[in-house]
Amino acid sequence: MRKKAAAMLVLALALVLAACSGGGGSGSSGGSGGGGSGDGNKGLIGIAMPTKSSERWVSDGSNMVKEFEKLGYKTDLQYGEDIIENQVSQIENMITKGAKLLVIAAIDGESLTDVLQKAADAGIPVIAYDRLIRKSEHVSYYATFDNFKVGVLQGGYIEEKLGLKEGKGPFNIELFAGSPDDNNAYFFFNGAMSVLQPYIDNGQLVVRSGQTQFDQIATLRWDGGVAQSRMDNLLSAHYTTENVHAVLSPYDGISIGVLSSLKSVGYGTPDKPLPIITGQDAEVASVKSIIAGEQTQTVFKDTRELAKVAVQMADAVLNGREPEVNDTTTYDNGVKVVPSYLLEPVSVDITNYKEVLIGSGYYTEDQLK
Repeated sequence: MRKKAAAMLVLALALVLAACSGGGGSGSSGGSGGGGSGDGNKGLIGIAMPTKSSERWVSDGSNMVKEFEKLGYKTDLQYGEDIIENQVSQIENMITKGAKLLVIAAIDGESLTDVLQKAADAGIPVIAYDRLIRKSEHVSYYATFDNFKVGVLQGGYIEEKLGLKEGKGPFNIELFAGSPDDNNAYFFFNGAMSVLQPYIDNGQLVVRSGQTQFDQIATLRWDGGVAQSRMDNLLSAHYTTENVHAVLSPYDGISIGVLSSLKSVGYGTPDKPLPIITGQDAEVASVKSIIAGEQTQTVFKDTRELAKVAVQMADAVLNGREPEVNDTTTYDNGVKVVPSYLLEPVSVDITNYKEVLIGSGYYTEDQLK
């Protein structure tokens, strides 16, 4: 009996020790933005984001980490800070670490051909995240929003608020576009111009600078400072005796730069009201600006949902299933048409920001004070 009792005691102690040691798998996540709750037994996912300077990319990264780790993956989240070489090096490191799959929001959509070949050679699939990766056959899927519709919402907002359908005008407008190395920038521009171009052609909208082509109005790296400088030049060259009534801005960071320029020359007073200014991403600074009556509109893209789509795609690929897609014709990267899942963007202004942004739990009221 004593021997039997001793044996049972040893067995019990062994089980306790095994249970304690089993807790060590609570997933670690390498790189910036790390940490998580998954046990990581499904392998490592590399997540390459462009920059922390835009709050939306910070949200995208953290949302994906949470979603992947819920499913039991480890994550390596890195930000290239808008330096192409940084992002390439980070992706190479992910490949070396043995990542099972890469999710990439490219800084420059045409700069990753060589590193994606390395990923393909290692048998690592790639999902492009919200920015199409061009000139590579090694892009498995693309998760994004309906980017043409983003532009349509921006152009349509200007159309509505100026009463262009009712024949009002002429109004002065200036146009801004996104970064020429981001494929989405062209979709935003084309969507907006599909609405605005007829009014420019018939004279209801007047672009006093004459700058209407994408390459004339592009904003490298979506930089608000670059946009502010260009707006300064436009105002001094073309608006010393005229007022600008609308500014097509494709992104909130550009909108804030444009606003700074306008306010510096006296816009925002009863005698010189601010023009209609569009935007995109519903960043906190811009939503606060909308509440304050400065920026007029933004386009909300729920990055929580985009993260879920990307993670579902990745999990399907890694488990031998076909991911759900809803577009197989639009996104030609120059080598192949990349099967895509497009989410719906939503126009937000002073009339609906509470319902859309606070009601959905994306922001709290305190965050917008």
